[in-house]
Amino acid sequence: MAENSSCCTPEGSCHSGGTDVQVGEVTTTYRVTGMTCGHCEGAVRSEIGELAGVSSVRAVAATGLVTVTSKAPLDEDAVRAAVDEAGYELVGRAA
Repeated sequence: MAENSSCCTPEGSCHSGGTDVQVGEVTTTYRVTGMTCGHCEGAVRSEIGELAGVSSVRAVAATGLVTVTSKAPLDEDAVRAAVDEAGYELVGRAA
């Protein structure tokens, strides 16, 4: 068996999370307030998903975290405007 033939790192951790990240893509996590349910998540996903270059959006109401994968870094003002359009508030990038 060839070395590094699996998705796991030599330390034993595996790529997970359900979203395959393509080389050259940027993943950024934002904190959004006001989401309380699946409908909220869908509204945020829909608005952010319309931004140019966005390939995936995952919103979790329980944590208030929205993870966005895009071809290049996004302008935070554009993300803020999309979240505002959905009816929620972008606090900023998650630490």
